[in-house]
Amino acid sequence: MNKRINITLPEEKIKTIDRIAAKGDRSAFIDQATSYYIDTYRKKNLRLLLKEEAIEDNNRDLEMTKEWFPLGAKAWQTEYNEKFAKSGKPKNKF
Repeated sequence: MNKRINITLPEEKIKTIDRIAAKGDRSAFIDQATSYYIDTYRKKNLRLLLKEEAIEDNNRDLEMTKEWFPLGAKAWQTEYNEKFAKSGKPKNKF
């Protein structure tokens, strides 16, 4: 459903629209232009939001790694030493 509105534009902009749009299609042209702008704005905004989320996720993951890495390294070293203690091979010191 279309709705008639009144808008005010600079005269030069109206002249440009009239040169580009087919005769009598000013409204259709403005509709297409605003749709394009809205889609572009949404995509730009979405990219920005995704970037911000990725940065937050990266920071969270880095903090988790800092917390858990020593535990994982200790568990790996213990398992490694136990495995090679049975074989008689010398233990590595990490």
